[in-house]
Amino acid sequence: MELMDWLNHTQSGEFVLTMLVSMIPVIELRGGLPFGVALGLTPWKALIAGIIGNLIPLPFIVVYIREIFQWMRRRMPRLDGVVDRLEKKAHLKGRKVSRYKYLGLTIFVAIPLPGTGGWTGALAAAFMDMSLRKAFPSLVTGVCAAGLIVFFITYGVTAMV
Repeated sequence: MELMDWLNHTQSGEFVLTMLVSMIPVIELRGGLPFGVALGLTPWKALIAGIIGNLIPLPFIVVYIREIFQWMRRRMPRLDGVVDRLEKKAHLKGRKVSRYKYLGLTIFVAIPLPGTGGWTGALAAAFMDMSLRKAFPSLVTGVCAAGLIVFFITYGVTAMV
């Protein structure tokens, strides 16, 4: 079976494809959840795939993003502006989170609005020098809460009708 056929025509392929979409910055699970349902997954399976997919890149962001940014500045000076904007965004979001530390990080990630989410929360955690061991539970809780909020707004309302 060809890869694209497997991704589009099997439950496990649709699950993996939903995870991959949920790993994309900005889209994250907010887009991955409806995408998975549109592919044919049940809303609950799409929710699980979206949460898993959204969580996969977060530890790497918290641990390695500063080194990646340094590498980008050295090897790709044309991307300095992009790196500057991302660092500025992380510092701005970090200020909002820092007052309440880990609870603030959880709430920030849980709010399903543009500019919030797992990627931005992990970026803020990295620039606030939070250890992965302490930040990751907050990120997981926030991603799960955001997933449930999106799930119930999208599918809870239609199930009630």
